[in-house]
Amino acid sequence: MNDLLLLTPGPTPIQPDAQRALSFPMRSHMDEQVFRLNAEIQVDLRTMYGAPQAFTCLLAGTGSLGMEAGFANLIEPGDPVIVCANGSFGYRMAEMARRAGAVVTLVTAPIGAAITVKDVRAALQAGPAKLIAVVHGETSTGVLNPAPEIARLAQEFGVLVTVDAVTTAGMMPFHAEAWGVDYAYTGSQKCLSAPPGTAPVMFSTRAQALVEARKTTVSHWYVDLIGLRHYWNERQYHHTVPVQLHYATHAALRAALVEGMEARAERVRIVGAAALEALAVAGFTPFVEAAHRLPTVLAVRLPAGLEDGATREHLYARGVAVTGGLGETAGKIWRLGLMGEEARPAVYARFFEVLEVVLGVRGMLDAFERSCSITA
Repeated sequence: MNDLLLLTPGPTPIQPDAQRALSFPMRSHMDEQVFRLNAEIQVDLRTMYGAPQAFTCLLAGTGSLGMEAGFANLIEPGDPVIVCANGSFGYRMAEMARRAGAVVTLVTAPIGAAITVKDVRAALQAGPAKLIAVVHGETSTGVLNPAPEIARLAQEFGVLVTVDAVTTAGMMPFHAEAWGVDYAYTGSQKCLSAPPGTAPVMFSTRAQALVEARKTTVSHWYVDLIGLRHYWNERQYHHTVPVQLHYATHAALRAALVEGMEARAERVRIVGAAALEALAVAGFTPFVEAAHRLPTVLAVRLPAGLEDGATREHLYARGVAVTGGLGETAGKIWRLGLMGEEARPAVYARFFEVLEVVLGVRGMLDAFERSCSITA
């Protein structure tokens, strides 16, 4: 199979240590070596999430399972829930919350704009709420929502907080305990650059206490926190975990922590800024204003006259994969991944080499190289 340069908002190119880990010998999910590995994963996840007192684990599924697991555990039928929605994944949260039995109140913002703390406060003041859910980085639009501020606000009202950290945790500092986040999740294939198939999650001590005090049984047996703790903490059989993916996620997570979240955030900032400079040469413009721009998913408006589908097909034929818009942004924007192994100067240099050929525009690579102050 020919090499493909992945610049999609997930999955991302596999981190080298994670790629090697996939070839480790198979072990039983009940093997002592696997339990020791799992314990290391839990410690590393607590570090990544900034939640030293939390229960952490990997769910055997993608980030959407992480999303569903939070609602399944924290919501009982009839619970009032506020969901912040300004893109596809915020509205997916609302749908999952409703299916878990919640009475959902939406706080919305236009596509391409961020949720405002003012609107969240108004919703909290309007009536009781058990939980508020927010997407930190809205993958579908490239918007960074003020999740820390929303979480701190929720503490004033005694409300639980769920954060979708799919495009933030693992690539930029995340401080769940300091912010007051009760549940957070991501996908292994996003900022960590591990293979798809595991969802790193965290439950605060308050969230765990709430699950323990539920009046009704958690509807989803597979992700019931109590059962997960039996396996991860007490080493009792629950289900067969994907051992090979645990190896790979562990390796990618450890590499991310060794590099450091601040260093990773600076790397993505530098490469992203240089990419914007280069794209401007061909007439691409930012879709999101600077104050609310998600560092890890760069959303750009297409130049006038550029044919979205045909151009991306030409890129793909030359070994480069980029992603267009979703819903009302389809055909209007591209979403370029800057997560994990994507946020490397060599990756974007190759992209601009190919894009210059496809568009017949010169100067993008030169602009990128002039603007990018790092080489690794």
